[in-house]
Amino acid sequence: MKDANSKNNDIADDLSNRIFFRLYQCANALHKTGTNAVQDFGVTTQQLAVLGALSHQRAESGISVGELADFLSVSRQNLTGVLSRLQARGHISRSVDTDDSRSRRIHLTQKGLQLWRENLVPEISAYYCEAMQGFSTQDQVDTLHFLNKMLDNLVQIGTDKRS
Repeated sequence: MKDANSKNNDIADDLSNRIFFRLYQCANALHKTGTNAVQDFGVTTQQLAVLGALSHQRAESGISVGELADFLSVSRQNLTGVLSRLQARGHISRSVDTDDSRSRRIHLTQKGLQLWRENLVPEISAYYCEAMQGFSTQDQVDTLHFLNKMLDNLVQIGTDKRS
């Protein structure tokens, strides 16, 4: 017979497994349905994330590849191909960093900004609205709070493993 602590641990383990599996399913569904939402504009979900990050005011003067990788929680290697494709299509440009000539800053071009504002923002806003159907404002605030908490924990795990 299991004691109360063992039973509680089993319940916590089962809940954790279900939560992480659901996140995995959500990530896959997000990728699939997000891709469908923006495919008419020739953009992948990865490219969408980069364009979105570059559209923020904090990136107005450009952002380094390392900063962009950190912001998006991806490796620099994974970002390289995405950036090359966006640059080839004229949506971003790269310039030498004035503080470090070995480094490059990524900028959203006028063409990229126009694609973002005129096509992608309306499309992705409608997609988000549909995906969040049935969520109250408080549900959305709570979801964001708990996802931020989980992300902080996951980042800490990654930091601890590197130490």
